[in-house]
Amino acid sequence: ICASSTVYARQKRALARHLAGVPGHVMPAGEEHKTMHTLCELLSAMAQAGLTRRARLACIGGGVVGDIGGLAAALYMRGIDCVQIPTTLLSQVDSSVGGKTAVDFSGVKNLVGAFKQPSTVLVDGAFLKTLPPREIRCGLGEIVKHAALSAPLFDRLWENRDKLFDLAFLSDIVPLNIAFKADVVQKDPREQGLRKCLNLGHTTGHAFELAHGALSHGEYVLIGILYEARFALRHLDCDGEYLAALQTLARAALGELPALPDAAVAAERAKLDKKNVARGEVVMTVPVRKGEYALLALPDEVYARELMLIGGELK
Repeated sequence: ICASSTVYARQKRALARHLAGVPGHVMPAGEEHKTMHTLCELLSAMAQAGLTRRARLACIGGGVVGDIGGLAAALYMRGIDCVQIPTTLLSQVDSSVGGKTAVDFSGVKNLVGAFKQPSTVLVDGAFLKTLPPREIRCGLGEIVKHAALSAPLFDRLWENRDKLFDLAFLSDIVPLNIAFKADVVQKDPREQGLRKCLNLGHTTGHAFELAHGALSHGEYVLIGILYEARFALRHLDCDGEYLAALQTLARAALGELPALPDAAVAAERAKLDKKNVARGEVVMTVPVRKGEYALLALPDEVYARELMLIGGELK
């Protein structure tokens, strides 16, 4: 069992009661611990526990535990089974489904990783009751992203835009989000085509996340959606009314737009994004119409200049 320190502190008695005798490792919580050091500590604990190739690693916690645990399972003895038990809204609707595992490295988010599909994913809506509002907002980043790619999900969110922080409503739509992402992943497990749609909002979101770092991943995805909808309006044939509604949803989930670092700093980070195909350009997955997206590649200097202009428009 690998559990985050936050989950372990809250569920220590239950874990001890139900999993007596099972080797365990407590991992520090927080995105700042998504590192090679944390990965190596887990691998060392697995080796010291004497796990064999027939072992199974269960990861209990948010996206960081799922990412690092999944990568450890992929590496240990060239691969053992992994069970994902996501406890945050973000990990329930996104990171636990799809098999992408990674750590941040050399200042680049998710630079070192592997595809490792879990053998089982267990999702329990009761965990949402333990989350602070900011963690709900973090999960809404991926939910709004899925809505930008799925017309039925968009309509459901738009009709209930006053309930975005209602736990009963969120519990109802978690399975819809999982089904949507699972369908995409099943069709393109290694991101050769269709799965690139799931990067919507992430190029610019990751750039600000690496340059700023004060917010949660999901909050940066919401910011990325706001910016990349504007990029789409500038460069592609789009449905302006739909994109305005999408930005309304993103703003409702995000709340007040925070102060962000200089656009030039974020643009430099975007140059390092692993989704870029050629040197000298930044590639984004952007929304264009309800349920439709496009890949938009811009020269570095154009991306940097317009990032600053869009920031001024959004203030």
